[in-house]
Amino acid sequence: MKAKRGIALAAAAFVLSPLALGLGVVVLIAIDDDSGGGADFSLAAGSLRVGKGFVPAEYAALIEQAAADCDAGLPAAVLAAQIKQESGFNPNAQSRDPATGKPIADGIAQFIPSTWATAGVDGNGDGKRDVWDPEDAIPAQGQMMCKLLKTAKKHPEYKGSPIELALAGYNAGWGRVEQYKGVPPESFAGGQTYNYVKIIMANVEKLTAPDASGTPVTSGGWGRPVNGKLGTPYHQRGGAWSSGYHTGIDFVVPTGTSVHSIGPGKVVSAGAGGAYGNQVVIRHPDGMYSQYAHLSKVRVAAGDVVSGGQAIGLSGSTGNSSGPHLHFEIRTGPDYGTDISPLPYLRKKGIDI
Repeated sequence: MKAKRGIALAAAAFVLSPLALGLGVVVLIAIDDDSGGGADFSLAAGSLRVGKGFVPAEYAALIEQAAADCDAGLPAAVLAAQIKQESGFNPNAQSRDPATGKPIADGIAQFIPSTWATAGVDGNGDGKRDVWDPEDAIPAQGQMMCKLLKTAKKHPEYKGSPIELALAGYNAGWGRVEQYKGVPPESFAGGQTYNYVKIIMANVEKLTAPDASGTPVTSGGWGRPVNGKLGTPYHQRGGAWSSGYHTGIDFVVPTGTSVHSIGPGKVVSAGAGGAYGNQVVIRHPDGMYSQYAHLSKVRVAAGDVVSGGQAIGLSGSTGNSSGPHLHFEIRTGPDYGTDISPLPYLRKKGIDI
């Protein structure tokens, strides 16, 4: 399946459908002064940002449910960013071969006919598998991405995170991922798949809603997690890691160095983390997560609300570690496999590294 361009956006109607209400989605409404007066919604689950310029409200619940139905840790914002790139949320989008004018892919999730024949589902139970119906196409997209994500997690030796590999498989077919042992390079298909993955990962943060859980976010700005020089970079490859590559960045500091939350947020996990040793994972107001691993001591607990710069533990060498340091990740979800490059995110927050 190929990335689509030049598809006109469908007009967004910002009223929840009966299906959305039936899924029990609670919506918070605020006026977005920067978008011409359009409504800016945030799902109470804190997963999608919904409104003008973001996710159309009539598709939000479907995307949330499709992500929730996947037990492999598929973030809803990834599905949303994917649909935005595929069709611009237009359920009537159709891509055509520029040479012949023949249709190539159909609907909001841009399934090609042969793929729909095997992957299409009757999501709304009306007895039909309709590629033009978002209530069928979005669940089918979620199931397909979920299968790809599970397959991707079986190949830690491939270049790219599991989410990136799944997106590449959706766009170009898993055979291409196997061929290149990772996300196809820019030289493949004129960079189409490479850029498809890059654009979607960049849009995940934009389409992720602020935390609307009701927990107040404390004050405190954004800063470095620890005072120390950089060590192992992001995505360095090697046999030292079970994934086959480094999923974060390292700060070289001695055991006992104070580790701080990079910004305000809520602790979602704190304690033993397998190969990560003692770790802390924090969800920030923009919906992104930061992870701090190999700690010698944890000073916060799950559920704690922290401010930017607050001490959350001490560095160490617990878990799969060759020596004292802080392993740090930025993620689109709370779990392993949703990592993104940390430095661009930190710099966007004004953190000079």
